[in-house]
Amino acid sequence: MPRIVYLPLDERPCNARFPLQIAAATELEPVSPPLRMLGAKKRPADTKLLAEWLLEETAAAHALIVSLDMLVYGGIVPSRLHRLSAVQCRARLQTIVECKKRNPKLRIYAFNLIMRAPAYSSSDEEPDYYAQYGAEIARNGWLQDKQERDGLSEAERQEWERLLAVLPREVLSDFTGRRQVNAAVNRMAVQMADEGWIDMLVVPLDDNARFGYSSAEQRRLLLEAAGRRVLDRVHLYPGADEVGCTLFARVFCDTMHYRPNVFVRYSSTAGLGVIPKYEDRSLGESVKSQLTAAGCAICDHASEADVVLMIHSPPVGQHLMAETSDSLAGRNAAYFSEVNVREFAHAIRRYAEKGATIALADAAVCNGADTVLMELLSGSGLLKHLSAYAGWNTAGNTLGTVIAHAVVESYYRKAEKASPGSARARNSEAFLLSRFVEDWGYQAILRSRIAREELPGLGGSTFDVSAVHDEVAGRIRSGMLAFIERELRDFEPARIRLERVELPWKRMFEVGFELRIGAD
Repeated sequence: MPRIVYLPLDERPCNARFPLQIAAATELEPVSPPLRMLGAKKRPADTKLLAEWLLEETAAAHALIVSLDMLVYGGIVPSRLHRLSAVQCRARLQTIVECKKRNPKLRIYAFNLIMRAPAYSSSDEEPDYYAQYGAEIARNGWLQDKQERDGLSEAERQEWERLLAVLPREVLSDFTGRRQVNAAVNRMAVQMADEGWIDMLVVPLDDNARFGYSSAEQRRLLLEAAGRRVLDRVHLYPGADEVGCTLFARVFCDTMHYRPNVFVRYSSTAGLGVIPKYEDRSLGESVKSQLTAAGCAICDHASEADVVLMIHSPPVGQHLMAETSDSLAGRNAAYFSEVNVREFAHAIRRYAEKGATIALADAAVCNGADTVLMELLSGSGLLKHLSAYAGWNTAGNTLGTVIAHAVVESYYRKAEKASPGSARARNSEAFLLSRFVEDWGYQAILRSRIAREELPGLGGSTFDVSAVHDEVAGRIRSGMLAFIERELRDFEPARIRLERVELPWKRMFEVGFELRIGAD
């Protein structure tokens, strides 16, 4: 079996486990470092130890999927906190060169984020000063970029002057100085792609918007890639925590010589052109980027497709887009007039009747599934017709995850490769059910309810459950089991084993667990 070495972005399940779970539904052999080597949120991993591990593990490997953020800074959050120079970062990147020199046949698929600048004030994943000045720092980047691209109105110029008067110079200098180093690392990565050390590079825009630091850096990096004529090997688009899955799908396609055709169908006519929250471009453009990076091609007719990608799309974008924490009644009016979930469900049934491999990207709301659609599908018996599903965090996170799983499933669902009762098939089903349980059951239902109704009495908060972790994890598991019994009836709940529920960063935002399908 071809050996694939994987160095994730950080230790959270979405990065450290999702790609390995998808890989377990294939015949490829993934190898990844133990979690203890990957750091812990703001504590960076030992990059020297990881470099040694990479050199050893890639010596006889077929491919390497590598997070440069992990290799250089020790993880995604440390990439926002480090005090490294560009020279130090370049030295750490040399591990990639050394891996290729020792194993010239090794194909290297790398990814490195454009550092985010969230538009809210919180130091949970940022430097301490972001708790006080985060919104102002982000707004500064927005105004600066808009001035450069479109110019500012008089009101915006006055706002910018007031903002710079209150934003401490040392704070802005620290933030922008680190961005300059990180941007230099991205340019180094493009250069390495040009020189042949990196075979494919993805540079995702983490939590970005139409204007801002990320948008400006993306344009400069795109010009760099175009100038070096490596746009066939360098991909830039919104995303972050899903890229490990995307690149595994690409490795799978390249290794198996598979180029899946994908037909795309939207629940909202307006959805194709909507710019989702936390992103900088229309959903339709992101879909093209995600599919291309994963090794897929968009086809014109469902009859030609290896995968039918059903995208539950938002009818409005940016700040108007709904969150899972919003009540249904509180959603923008367009959710009641510009999305037709009934027709969307009928379309899923029709494609299923024709034997299509159906993947559902549930991207209509942020940070979890749309319960309106999912309850309709569950009640109509349509969940069992889905081969892949995701509906978590941003549109990019959702798309990359579901496309990667769909690539694998479409390959093995072809008649000559089908084996419904195999361990591979059970692993694939387990990942599908995990997405239902986490993205719908936890993110859309349990998380907000427990945070609102139970955490205050326990003495915890949304961003800190460290003192009550085991109690909260137990309640989450109970809620998940009840969800499985209620909503996943068509999958025979008695076969589903749910174990090791935890909150990896001791906060409510993400959850980790193990879901297995019984062989009996």
